[in-house]
Amino acid sequence: MKKYLFVLLLIVSLSILLAVESAPSETVGYVKYPSVVGFNFAAMPMDDGMTLVSEVGMYMGPNDEIDAIFLWNNSGQYWDGCTNYGGGFWDPDLPVGPGSVLYYSSFYAFDYYSIGTMPAANAQYNIVPGFNTIMIPLNRSDLTLVSEVGNDIGPADEIDAIFLWNNAGQYWDGCTNYGGGFWDPDLPVSIGTPMYISSSAAITWPAGPRGEVRASSSRSK
Repeated sequence: MKKYLFVLLLIVSLSILLAVESAPSETVGYVKYPSVVGFNFAAMPMDDGMTLVSEVGMYMGPNDEIDAIFLWNNSGQYWDGCTNYGGGFWDPDLPVGPGSVLYYSSFYAFDYYSIGTMPAANAQYNIVPGFNTIMIPLNRSDLTLVSEVGNDIGPADEIDAIFLWNNAGQYWDGCTNYGGGFWDPDLPVSIGTPMYISSSAAITWPAGPRGEVRASSSRSK
């Protein structure tokens, strides 16, 4: 009897140990963005320590496979093109960080991983009238459709269109707001999804405090 009791206790102890070791980390994770030859649209949800376009470009393509990265300029309403001249030299070498949205040109197909620690603060965007680039913050797993994003940002129909990049077709999928919460097409989204949006108003989104980060496990797109 004692022998069986010992074996039972050993099994229970081992099960508890395995449960602890296999629990997902609350501080480290990743989001995967499949990239194709041509243009791609991605974001930097995690805090990976990279602060310049050149660092991102060398991380994505260490052998100069990435020839340009574009960042949207809200005030000027244009893309700031950062060109790879080879050997790690990018010009202009613009700043990036958690929450940045990237439109880039690649010579090869690969999976871009935004991997690192949870950011100290959730992504928050100062949306201006006109076009903007944003990403669904890591703490907004409740947003699963374009309509939910548009209605959350602008409940009074301030957002008139949201564009998602179609890698396979190399074009923007335009999702139009027809008013009253009706969007067509109403495409799926998830945390980390980058979006190109058209707004008729100045909005800070999400409106809540940046400091609170909800625990998130590693996941892929």
